[in-house]
Amino acid sequence: MVTATFSFESTLVVFLAPALRGHAITQRCADTATVKHAVEALGVPHTEVGCVLVNGEPVALDRRMQDGDDVRVYSTTPGAGIESRTVSGSTAFIADSHLGGLARLLRMAGFDTLYDNHFRDSDIQAIASGESRVVLTRDRELLKRRAIGHGCYVRTLEPAAQLREVAWRFGLARAARPFSLCLRCNAPLRPVDKEAVRGRVPAMAWSRHDRFHTCDVCRRVFWAGTHWQRMRKLLQEALEDAETGGVAPALPRHPGHLDKG
Repeated sequence: MVTATFSFESTLVVFLAPALRGHAITQRCADTATVKHAVEALGVPHTEVGCVLVNGEPVALDRRMQDGDDVRVYSTTPGAGIESRTVSGSTAFIADSHLGGLARLLRMAGFDTLYDNHFRDSDIQAIASGESRVVLTRDRELLKRRAIGHGCYVRTLEPAAQLREVAWRFGLARAARPFSLCLRCNAPLRPVDKEAVRGRVPAMAWSRHDRFHTCDVCRRVFWAGTHWQRMRKLLQEALEDAETGGVAPALPRHPGHLDKG
């Protein structure tokens, strides 16, 4: 066994047991443990870690722990190290069963987001790994899985606040393409001639609007009605807040602040 001292940035303290908060932590580890193992044993998923200093030097998470190590763990910074991309170049996501509202809003903003209420953790891990997707979840144990390279523990509870949080974390505001994806299928929408949707939409909507879009998967038709206007306002406010830093106060704010007691 080896003994090391750990300090965590204040924004990571939420993952620690209450008795471990507010002071440096002295912890015994197996002599075969890596920094990843040691940090996650204390409750912090590797996806939430941005930088680790051991004895004042930056190290990788696979670095082997040594006796007497002083380990300082910092949270991830917005947009840092994100390699999960779709063909179009935008960050791609997969959301767990608790984040259906967030998945819908991300699709509404134009971000490729897989969601199925029946996804098991093993399904999410396999898809995220195979398709280079960022995992969005409120299950910290899921994020500790080695095969998950990029993920985000979503701290807020209300979907609009979750959208602001995720948009801030991954720098999504300028990459948004609102109303370009089907909310049900996550497939691209395409313009369709007005005559082609006659009888497929309410008569009032057909008479009032000239521009329609359709999904080639579910065949649904979309138009810019009052619901579209409300959703456009919600997206605009959330993405503007994310870009200017008007996000939930629980999110990381200053990468240099450690909770050391």
